[in-house]
Amino acid sequence: MTSVAKYFHDRLILLLLSVNIFMTFAISIFILAQLSTSHGNGYIVQCRDCSNLADINRFTKGSVTELLAFIGFALLILVVNIMLSLRCYRIHRQLAVVILGLGVLLLVLTIIVSNSLLLLR
Repeated sequence: MTSVAKYFHDRLILLLLSVNIFMTFAISIFILAQLSTSHGNGYIVQCRDCSNLADINRFTKGSVTELLAFIGFALLILVVNIMLSLRCYRIHRQLAVVILGLGVLLLVLTIIVSNSLLLLR
C-alpha cells in the first residue's frame, strides 16, 4: 500500500481533514452571511492599539474585498496544510497530525478575528 493510500486510510488524519474542511466552509459561509452590500460607510478592517493616548483604538475602514481576504486565507490554510501533511506523512505520522492540528488552530483564530472585525461595524 502506498503512503498516499495509508494517509487516506488513517482515521485520525481523516478526522482532522474533515474538521479543517468543515471549518473552512463554515468561515466562508459565516463571512458571506455577515456582509451586506447596503453598508455605505465601509467596513472596519484594522484595529490598531497604539501607545499614545490620542491614538487608542484607531480603526481603519476598508472595502468588502479586504474582508473577503479572510475566505482566501482560510482556503490557503486548507490547501497548504493538506499538502504539507501529505508530504510529511511519509516521514512521520505524528508530524502530519501536528500540521493538521495547527491548521485547525489557525482556522479558529481566523474565525475569532473576522468575527471581531465584523462586529465593529
